[in-house]
Amino acid sequence: MIKGIYTSASAMIPQMKKQEVTANNVANAATSGFKKDRVFTEELSRAASKQATTSTDWAKPMMDQIFIDFQPGVFDKTDNPLDLAIEGDGFFQLESSTGELVLSRSGAFQVDSEGFLSFAGGYRVMGEGGPIEVGSGDLSVSFNGDVEVNGLITDRIVPASVADTNNLVRLGGSLYKVPDGEELLPAISATIRQGYLETSNVDVIREMVDMMISFRTYESNAKAMQQQDNSLDHLFNKVAGKS
Repeated sequence: MIKGIYTSASAMIPQMKKQEVTANNVANAATSGFKKDRVFTEELSRAASKQATTSTDWAKPMMDQIFIDFQPGVFDKTDNPLDLAIEGDGFFQLESSTGELVLSRSGAFQVDSEGFLSFAGGYRVMGEGGPIEVGSGDLSVSFNGDVEVNGLITDRIVPASVADTNNLVRLGGSLYKVPDGEELLPAISATIRQGYLETSNVDVIREMVDMMISFRTYESNAKAMQQQDNSLDHLFNKVAGKS
């Protein structure tokens, strides 16, 4: 019975995590460039479980890992010259007010008070020559990233990436931190689309279905654990009554 209680309880934990992840995905469904999180649940192999501290052979821990699904979203035509989207690989390079470099697939840009192309939160869009200054002129961005202001090329946007995007750390929304020691690489295949925004890759209907499935799984395991606990309690009372 104790084995059954443990099994039911251990099956409930991943479902709680799935609920949290799904809720965050749904909350960011309208965030441009957002990439959904997914939960990977795997029972440790026999060799790994021998290395883990367990009290019995059946007490095998579960290993849960949240990873980011970097599948592209669809392009939404806005006709706003400050809206940019990357078709293909790579991320926009942004610099925070403290000089920290972050990456993003969202190109919902604006011009800050000092005339720099920027992202919400005070991040400035980086070009080959540093933060891109556009002032109040007419902005045009070509497919290869050349930034023109009033017909003159002032800088170039170069989408960048890393060798393994699984190493990127989500900062919130569509922003990602590059881990220390991770080298930035030019995107292999990337073109810039002006007047478009990449939507999130969240399928709200699918997320809601997954949420209901995980809730039902959690609920059934909770009921099973309660039934086993009641049976165990009944057994103890019966044994105690004979003593």
